[in-house]
Amino acid sequence: MPERKTTNPGKRTFEGCNFFRQRIVLSALSGIPVQIVDIRKFEDEPGIKEFEANFLRLMDKLTNGTKIEVNETGTGVLFVPGLLIGGEVDHDCSCERSIGYYLEGILPMAPFCKNALKLVLRGVTNDKHDISVDTLKYVSLAVMKRFGLLEGLDLKISKRGAMPDGGGEITFTCPVRRKLIPLQLTDPGKLKRIRGTAFSMKVSPAFVNRMVDSSRKILNQFLSDIYIYTDSVKGAQSGNSPGFGLSIMAESTTGVMLCVDACSNAKGDGETAVVPEDLGKTAAMQLLQEVYRGGCVDSMHQSLVLVYMALGQMDVSKVMMGTLTPYTIQMMRHMKDFFNLMYKIDKVRSPQTAAEADSGRGSDQKYIVSCMGVGFTNLSKTSI
Repeated sequence: MPERKTTNPGKRTFEGCNFFRQRIVLSALSGIPVQIVDIRKFEDEPGIKEFEANFLRLMDKLTNGTKIEVNETGTGVLFVPGLLIGGEVDHDCSCERSIGYYLEGILPMAPFCKNALKLVLRGVTNDKHDISVDTLKYVSLAVMKRFGLLEGLDLKISKRGAMPDGGGEITFTCPVRRKLIPLQLTDPGKLKRIRGTAFSMKVSPAFVNRMVDSSRKILNQFLSDIYIYTDSVKGAQSGNSPGFGLSIMAESTTGVMLCVDACSNAKGDGETAVVPEDLGKTAAMQLLQEVYRGGCVDSMHQSLVLVYMALGQMDVSKVMMGTLTPYTIQMMRHMKDFFNLMYKIDKVRSPQTAAEADSGRGSDQKYIVSCMGVGFTNLSKTSI
């Protein structure tokens, strides 16, 4: 696991390409310059990839006065953050990674720009590696609303695009907040319904129904309130490459949403083609695994919640989470590096009696994560 190499209070220096977005975004939020060295230095093609360079270009558009230096070999990056400006930004994403890669990285800083953000991103909307635009629309925005981001928060999917040629387009709008409100979310509730979206691009419209049917065969054994919307796009709105996939979420009585994504392999990537029935089954099993992990936040949104908890008012925020992912653990370490903040992690007590065991659900690896907000304030906004 790459660690911070220096303790210079004026700059943070890291080694390697892992957690690239975390370091750049937290640098922009904290105002602390960051230097990343030895990026893929032992690989056949050393240095930053095109999608990482493209993420830096996006950060440059969202800020004013930012200084970015990349050495000749591309193995070293210096990022000196400027002022978060926001406003209307139009950006073409590299098709090496999906729009979700870029937007997921931007979400922690979106509420703290000087101007309300209207971000138009073009590229791949759904792939098997990054969070999908559907999950961002229905789950990520719901998470953000818990911290006080209400009016003006929206994500519109204008076009869909699959790997490798993309062609999709989304518009993300986010209001400006002076402060985030603290969050107390420790009751996961009981699951009451399952919702989702099955989509297809430049393939037979029957694919979406086949995915829905195969996923329902599994999920109907647990819940009856299931509705999966079908979106079989055609023509100019279907992007430049064929593809299909499924995003499904389980919602509880307390408003907790647990979600998963599944997507077909990209055309020409050399991997075995997947049939819709298998993809629907895979998505259903992944959702059940997410439910088993438990908590009030799914594994894809743990890090976003942790950042918002830390950047909130100087009050205690407390959230129950399931098994912490490596990405989440590293985010905690980076919050210590950039904001000198540490989280308190308490394991949820295991059932002591037979009655408690019967009422309990899922894994016993659940934790109460709490912290005191640093009182981060958007000085560009004088009122909430």
